[in-house]
Amino acid sequence: MTQEPAHVYLRHGLAPFFRLRRADLEAGLSAGLAAVDAALLGVPWDGGVTYRPGARFAPYELRRVSALLQSYHPGHAIDVFARLRTVDAGNVPLAPFGPAAAREAVEASVAALVDAGTRPFLVGGDHSITLPALRALARRHGPLAMIHIDAHLDTSTAATWGEAIHHGTVIRNACDEGQIARHQLYQLGVRATWATSSDGDYACEHGGRRYGVDRITDTGAATLAQQIARGLGDHPVYVSLDVDAIDPAFAPGTGTPVPGGLSSREALALLRGLAGINLVGMDLVEVCPALDHADITLHLGAALLYEGLALAAIAVRDRSLVTSGPVTHT
Repeated sequence: MTQEPAHVYLRHGLAPFFRLRRADLEAGLSAGLAAVDAALLGVPWDGGVTYRPGARFAPYELRRVSALLQSYHPGHAIDVFARLRTVDAGNVPLAPFGPAAAREAVEASVAALVDAGTRPFLVGGDHSITLPALRALARRHGPLAMIHIDAHLDTSTAATWGEAIHHGTVIRNACDEGQIARHQLYQLGVRATWATSSDGDYACEHGGRRYGVDRITDTGAATLAQQIARGLGDHPVYVSLDVDAIDPAFAPGTGTPVPGGLSSREALALLRGLAGINLVGMDLVEVCPALDHADITLHLGAALLYEGLALAAIAVRDRSLVTSGPVTHT
């Protein structure tokens, strides 16, 4: 499923993700998803933030800027949208209140995509949307390997804010519920300050590995990602990318900025270096358009989503070469 030509996008004035075909949400998420490999799903929810809200508007703005990206990835030598049959599945319809109801809606929407054999790519929204996505995916695939790119550990408890589920608890929640496999948690870019010296213990006790920005810089983002990819083998992998992992000099449009983060080039290299993983889903979260400057966070966010889709396209290509030869997409 290729992109619409640029002149068509300009004529009708609508902006689906990457100028892709839109799925018919009114008929149900599973409708129109036959033989679709991946679906981008907007999640306009930011009721789980602990600082500045506004990420609910990211799906709309990311659609707008993603229209500028073309389909062919010269680094991977693959036409992403010719190989990966991808649609814009619209947004999860959410009221701006009722966190439990929002999580149920996200989980149901992701489950519908997974049941249709489609990889979900969630576009948040805040990081609390990751938990219901993992719940739906783990029911299909079992415990997942998690690549968590973030400035924060996200292992807080209800003791911090009086709430058990918000954007700072997703990793603890998912580990406690068994969605993340033991020894399959990889946290990259973590650098925010801790409340106590024991804040990092929880992920370590789950067998997690933590790679700070200095480690990424010293090893090289691409090299480190390749090492992680080799260790993952064919394990089903979910990538959760909080844009605050990236230095606010490159991504100011986020509600929880932390100085000293990844460069945009390092973030892109991390994703490219994961080529070959069995990617079953991804999200991009915590983009806050109102805090952005000249759309630079939005453009980076769209590029990061594109890199994730390229990873899925590579997985489709690799399996087709082994099982049935070249795949023809309509």
